[in-house]
Order: sequence, then structure tokens, then C-alpha cells
Amino acid sequence: MKTPSRLRRLPALATLVFLPLSAADLAPVDAAEFARCLPSDAKVERLATGLGFTEGPVWLPREGMLVFSDIPKDQLLRWSPAGGVAAFREPSRNANGNTLDLQGRLLTCEHSGRRVARREADGTLVTVVERFEGRRLNSPNDVVVKTDGTLWFTDPEYGLKTNPATKQREGKEQPGNFVYRHDPATGATTAVVRDFVQPNGLAFSPDEKLLYVADSGSPRHIRVFAVGADGRLDAGRVFCRLDLGGPDGIRVDREGRVWSSSGDGVQIFHPDGRLVGRILLPESAANLCFGGPDGKTLYITARKSLYAVRASVTGAGR
Repeated sequence: MKTPSRLRRLPALATLVFLPLSAADLAPVDAAEFARCLPSDAKVERLATGLGFTEGPVWLPREGMLVFSDIPKDQLLRWSPAGGVAAFREPSRNANGNTLDLQGRLLTCEHSGRRVARREADGTLVTVVERFEGRRLNSPNDVVVKTDGTLWFTDPEYGLKTNPATKQREGKEQPGNFVYRHDPATGATTAVVRDFVQPNGLAFSPDEKLLYVADSGSPRHIRVFAVGADGRLDAGRVFCRLDLGGPDGIRVDREGRVWSSSGDGVQIFHPDGRLVGRILLPESAANLCFGGPDGKTLYITARKSLYAVRASVTGAGR
């Protein structure tokens, strides 16, 4: 499969709307710490709306643009200040989470493709991983890359259809919903955590000694694990619980704070798990990333819209 060489502009409903929201949409809990995260005059801006269900934002620094997913519309979209929203790849196989590998290539979790795919420089797509122990994955959701080149991704069952009669997920081959580590150098895939209900967003601490993983199933919390030199994780512990909605996409900033999507927008947590404050949105957020020319713009995918707000910090790692 190749990305179309010509990018199709979307209808006006989904193009740049740039509607500023008020500063009241910033809600500090720890005022001093919150001030280190966002400028006092920061305002949330709605960049686009009228979409299906947005997810998986990632900033492409070489191209100076944001790529994100519209899952039900089976599209990967792009956004730039000059061009607004345009199609990037379609069909996307119901793409969800996206990130870049160490070479700057786009990695995408495909729900209906049931794989993690990589986009090469010429636009062709290759499968990175689609099976574990001979069985198809459920529906890869989000992915992050460690500085040793390994891919870590979550595999809940959200992308599988539910049989209304049996209430079972159709086509499910894995015995659970796991968190995986994949080594492209050897091709080895390892289930590093097996006891999540619905593992979702994940992110490393700045020194990569900790891995944070959201569980958007019934626990609705974020867990944190110590990462061993051999890539193994310890038993982990609950890092924080969200008080509104469940955690979906998460990011860590360079000072170690955890930024999580939530039912009220974005919730920011201190490295010790205390709530720092909230970025309030008129719709639930699904994912977020740091980007822009200086890495200090927070882009937020929230249901049918794309938002942005200037931050005072940048994201950790990739």
C-alpha cells in the first residue's frame, strides 16, 4: 500500500476553525506546579471539528505537521498551520495510535489491520508485528519507541466486534489483552504485562527507567512499572486514578509529569501521582502529544475535534 501522492482537502466542516476558548479552561490544583506547565495567558484553541473520533496525534518535525487518526472514518489526517486538515492516508485500516521510530518513520497501530505498521520514506507500508505466539493480535492501540529501538505497544480488544448473542469479541485469538515489547532487530515479541483489562496509552519517564500504562477498562487508572536493563518490568503499582472518565492517551514531559486524556479534557499529574491541574475541554479527550516547531504546543484529539494549547514544557523522548 502506498500513501496517495496528492493530499485531498477535507470539507470545510473539518478544516481550520481556530476558535479560541477562554483562559478559564485552565484549572490548576497545585498553582505553583501548574504555572511551570502552562503560561498564565495560555488559551485552548479548537483547530478543527466535524470529525468522527480523533486519536493518535504525532508531530512530524521534518514535515512541520501533525498527523492524527479518525478511527471510524478510516483515515489518517494531517494538520498544519498553513494547510489546515487534509487526508494523509486512506484507508488507514482504522488507525489509532501513532509515533515515530528512531529513523523518523511513522509507526501506526491499526485496529482492523490488527498490526503495527511502518511507513517507509517512499510511502509504502510494511508490517512490523501482527502476531504473538502464532496468534493474531487483538487490535493494537498505542505505541511508543525506546531509545534502544524497541517498540512497546498495547493490544486491547476495542477494535474487535462484539457478538450480540454471546457478548464475546469476534475473531479474538489472544487469551488476554497484553502490553508488548517488540525488538525489530531480532523480530522477537514479548508480552511484558498480561493482567490489564484494556491497556491503552503508554509512555516512558524521561530516563526510561519507568513505563506508565493506562488501563481504560474498569480500573480506569494509570499504572507505573520499573523497567529492567533486560527489558523486563517489575510488578508495577497504581500511579494515579482519574476522577472523570478513563485514561486513554498519555504523555510524559521532560520534567517527569504525566499528562493524561480524561473525561473533562487533560489531567496533569506530578511524578509522585498528585494531581497538578486540568485543561478543560467541551468534549472528552482521547489522546495528546507535544509538538510544533519548538515542541511546546500540546495537541489534543478529543472526540470530533482537534485542539491545541501552548505549554511551557516539552515532551520526554519520543
